Amino acid sequence: MTVWKTSRRNFFAHKGRMALSAVAVLLSVAFVCGTLVFTDTMNTTFDKLFAATSADVTVSPKAAGEVDELPENGKPVTLPAAAVEQAGKADGVKTAEGAVTSMSVTVVDSHNKNMGSSTGAPTIAGNWTQNDLRSMEITSGHAPRGPTEVMVDADTADKHHLKIGDELRTIAVTGDIRARISGIASFKVTNPGAAVVYLDTATAQVKLLGKPDVFTHISVTAKSGVSDAQLKKNVATALGDSTAYKLRTQQEAADANKDSMGSSLDVMKYAMLGFAGIAFLVGIFLIVNTFSMLVAQRTREIGLMRAIGSSRKQVNRSVLIEALFLGVVGSLLGVGAGIGVAVGLMKLMNSMGMNLSTEDLTIAWTTPALGLTLGIVVTVFAAYIPARRAGKISPMAALRDAGTPADGRAGRVRALIGLVLTLAGGAALYTSAQADEASGGSLFLGAGVVLTLIGFIVIGPLLAGFVVRVLSTVVLRMFGPVGRMAERNALRNPRRTGATGAALMIGLALVACLSVVGSSMVASATEELDRSVGADFIVQPSGNPQPIVPQAAKALKAVPGIEHFTDYKAVSAKLTAPDGAVEDEGVVAADPTYRDDLHRETVSGNLADAYGKDAMSVGDAYATRHKIKVGDRIAVAFKDGGTAKLKVAAITSDDTNVDKGAMYTNITTAEKYVPADKMPKNMIMFAKAQDGKEKEAYTALKDALAAYPQYTVQNQADFKQDLKDQIGQLLNIVYGLLALAIIVAVLGVVNTLALSVVERTREIGLMRAIGLSRRQLRRMIRLESVVIALFGALLGLGLGMGWGTAAQKLLALEGLGVLEIPWPTILTVFVGSAFVGLFAALVPAFRAGRMNVLNAIATE
Repeated sequence: MTVWKTSRRNFFAHKGRMALSAVAVLLSVAFVCGTLVFTDTMNTTFDKLFAATSADVTVSPKAAGEVDELPENGKPVTLPAAAVEQAGKADGVKTAEGAVTSMSVTVVDSHNKNMGSSTGAPTIAGNWTQNDLRSMEITSGHAPRGPTEVMVDADTADKHHLKIGDELRTIAVTGDIRARISGIASFKVTNPGAAVVYLDTATAQVKLLGKPDVFTHISVTAKSGVSDAQLKKNVATALGDSTAYKLRTQQEAADANKDSMGSSLDVMKYAMLGFAGIAFLVGIFLIVNTFSMLVAQRTREIGLMRAIGSSRKQVNRSVLIEALFLGVVGSLLGVGAGIGVAVGLMKLMNSMGMNLSTEDLTIAWTTPALGLTLGIVVTVFAAYIPARRAGKISPMAALRDAGTPADGRAGRVRALIGLVLTLAGGAALYTSAQADEASGGSLFLGAGVVLTLIGFIVIGPLLAGFVVRVLSTVVLRMFGPVGRMAERNALRNPRRTGATGAALMIGLALVACLSVVGSSMVASATEELDRSVGADFIVQPSGNPQPIVPQAAKALKAVPGIEHFTDYKAVSAKLTAPDGAVEDEGVVAADPTYRDDLHRETVSGNLADAYGKDAMSVGDAYATRHKIKVGDRIAVAFKDGGTAKLKVAAITSDDTNVDKGAMYTNITTAEKYVPADKMPKNMIMFAKAQDGKEKEAYTALKDALAAYPQYTVQNQADFKQDLKDQIGQLLNIVYGLLALAIIVAVLGVVNTLALSVVERTREIGLMRAIGLSRRQLRRMIRLESVVIALFGALLGLGLGMGWGTAAQKLLALEGLGVLEIPWPTILTVFVGSAFVGLFAALVPAFRAGRMNVLNAIATE
């Protein structure tokens, strides 16, 4: 009980000194809990939507793909209208109605502005059915009654300021559908962001599916008292042909929809939790430093406790109980803040075009339980070493000044362990860079990253002594005596400086590593584009991956000044090699001009011959795997078509990033075996301008696609910039998440300086008494903070560039062969670290400057 009271008294006596450590725990726990609440809320939103939109039993064609799979030819797989009548005759059926749904559409207004989501959510067009009343209600106007009317969802209407009477154009592969808004329907549940338009049934069948009397699925409703499972069996019996249809109950359909969304949500969830883990790791250094300094400042007090009978275990337990208090307080506040983080993320997503309602906010009991457990365990774990150190303080320490003497032997052992780990990690990184296969090298890369990180952390105090002296020579010596005092303060306790710098090192190492990898990817891709892409222009979908509809392709091909266009179609197929191996590889069906648009290195044969009659090319990896040589024949079983025996006319090199592993054949060859209505549409097109007409052709192509905003025309410069922007956006998101770890590291610098000022109170009073001005004192503390921040930055950036260089060597095996160090970014981060140090020192320096000189001298 005495230990408990002592711990509680000490905790509240030093609550100001522990505040920043509590903030670090709070931030880390908040990020974990916020991530879990946000992703759980997303799951709840989609679960409600999928449950509301699914019929009791849904019948779809067996050949239909997964929920989010778009058809290659732009038209969904269908079932005959006669199946609706068959399903309706099954026992227990209340209603059975045919439905049309297509996500291969784009909806634009009268100004050709895309009405679709900007967040990647689909645009859905279909017919209005009774089943839609489960999730929608018409709040204005009426459902479409003919080919000139369309109904739109309320979220899309609000976002784009649409009203009844406005014209919308729905673009599908079968043609454009122009209609005026006759009604607006609101979701009864939260719509995460999809744009939905409804047509009358006859128009939807002809314009979306290409012919009447077909549907994409059947929605079956059960009579009262009939279970979904029983209804499914009855409908299956009524339909008869089990090979033609796929039946799902409401729960099965909802689960299938959920599974299609789950993978992307899981990636986001675990990525964010990974960054929270980094923040926890950085927070450990902050907590270790805090308790180490508190223990050092209370050396005499602990010595007195030992002198009056406290055992080592009691002292140890006392410090751990203080850590427990810190963990509990920080974690409780973190759980509450995590809910705020989740709401903030929802607001952010809403501002980007996704609709998420706080009414669906989901807080599972496991979320606060996990947050509290993590926060408390990490805090107590971080305080264990300082607690052990406190337990080793002898009763004789009551007679000494505050501060524990350093254990020289322990320091030497620590340095030796750090050197061994660092050298082992460096060897692993070198081995990964020399690997012949990316899969094997990645294991060495991971081991090298972990070992060098731990090694630098362990060896930090040894490095601090050397690096801080070098930095001080460059940065601090110009400030005269004040700079030298700042240097000595930073070197006074190398273990503390090493731990403080290590916290900042972790975040900046990741920033540097990702910067090197990102810059190398851009440089490699740019070099390869310059070397291999011969086309002047590339036309492809942007956002919604709708294939290039025939009317857009026709508009493009009418543009003057173009030497040639190249159609490019990805055709699904199973290939049977001469050795009998069957692989679902698929082939690229392209015009012969594609060999001029993309320059591919040929290992053997002639690529031009691959575009001849019943011929093809294969990649060298496939050829090596199956011992294929030029002249061999491969059986190509086209999806929805026949089987062709194609002669291998060329073997191309897979040492590329563009079309890596692609197998080419002529479009006319594919068209011989695939029915016209099943033939995939272009997912990309290439164009070559006539000599001297590049600018005019570029402008004309853009004008030709003005009515089709879902596609972009890019010249090679645009394509490179787009690639650079995409990687830059991804890196900016990662940097934003890493900012959490850097913020916690900055808190560590602030806390270290604040506690250091308290530790040196008497010393500061003496320096002020002999003439040190307040301004000089504040400058000394700021300079100490700057050199610690620069120390952490130098280690982090050096370590990160090493990681990034090793990673690039592995990526070179996948075709990314250019190493580029982004020196402007590296130098900006390094200089920025100095400003971080200045910022971290503001409050400690201000407090030190306000000390009363006499009171400071009288402090024990």
